[in-house]
Amino acid sequence: MTYSDQQLEALMQDLESDLVERKESLRGDLAKKARQAVCAFANDLPDHRRAGVLFVGVDDRGMPTGLPITDELLLLLADFKADGSMVPPPSVVVEKRRLCGCDIAVVHVQPADAPPVRYDGRIWIRIGPRRGIASRQDENLLNEKRRHRDRPFDAQPVPGAALSDLSLRRFEEDYLPRAFHPEILQANERTYEERLAATKMIVSLQDPRPTVAGMLVLGLRPREFLPGAYVQFLRIAGSRWGDPVHDEAEIDGTLSDVVRRLDDKLASHNRTAVDFTTASHEIRSASYPLPALQQLTRNALLHRSYEGTNAPIRVYWFDDRIEILSPGGPFGIVTAATFGQPGVTDYRNQVLAEAMRVLGLVQRFGFGIPTARAELAKAGHPALEFVVDANWVRCTVHGKG
Repeated sequence: MTYSDQQLEALMQDLESDLVERKESLRGDLAKKARQAVCAFANDLPDHRRAGVLFVGVDDRGMPTGLPITDELLLLLADFKADGSMVPPPSVVVEKRRLCGCDIAVVHVQPADAPPVRYDGRIWIRIGPRRGIASRQDENLLNEKRRHRDRPFDAQPVPGAALSDLSLRRFEEDYLPRAFHPEILQANERTYEERLAATKMIVSLQDPRPTVAGMLVLGLRPREFLPGAYVQFLRIAGSRWGDPVHDEAEIDGTLSDVVRRLDDKLASHNRTAVDFTTASHEIRSASYPLPALQQLTRNALLHRSYEGTNAPIRVYWFDDRIEILSPGGPFGIVTAATFGQPGVTDYRNQVLAEAMRVLGLVQRFGFGIPTARAELAKAGHPALEFVVDANWVRCTVHGKG
């Protein structure tokens, strides 16, 4: 939902509204404060259930400053969602609107479906017309809001699982230091369960059952509860189905373990050719650019469906190509026609997206396929090929020929 020009002009000049933030520009630390505001609007602690608005090019009195609204400025604002600094990524619409006779940059921020949203490891909220860091009680309220909404599948409880099925050591030593700003951790006023709830690894403080994402990220035995949570890898000595299988593996464990073991498997089969003849020094080139394969397999882990299927992700490496088959078709705003297009992305697994960003398994949201395409083109490979079905997606990476 976006507001009309008349509604925006009224909001812009309402100095007491907690749905509005104004910035004269994004110079200096104003960009950081603007991100804090977007995070606070996404958390919607007052439960307005309406979009919050960030105006850029407006002073604290609600008056336009005449700031030039360039494409570069609009792209910077749009990048608030994709640059990975906020998890889970907020839903924003960035526009240039003409208000009170001047061009203004307007960012509409929708309330998050799965709060709390964190920016730079902190949970920001609106406190009247000001923004601030959430208290312990504020976090509990945000967790309760999430509990009473329709949750995505990865935020739902795992049937039959208990708190004891999660690894406390992994959470405290690996996940927590990455998820929260050091100042928040040093306060040390939150219990283990409260922190698990804040990171959506359990449903809530009152319902401490592991979520699907919690089991995938911290589970002691994820596949026992989610049978499809693994990757089937085959190295086929040939280019046709039915040719001999040279290597095979079922790769399971926590998300971090799966990524690490799959990276190792990809690297071990990625032969490097050495050229001594075309230059004064040796030239080494791998069969495939490893960063492209990493982006594509991590993209499959993030976007696959874990609901209603026991099928794994399949990575089949032939002599002339690699096929990556992922359960689950397009989701949300993504269609078969727009699949893989830059800027067209949606998240079936919102909590898992947040966890992968926290763990450093993705750096930016929505850039996996474009990055893989660029790496493959630079290495001289044919274009990626996608076959998109309602229930699965197959990505084919062709060799150089």
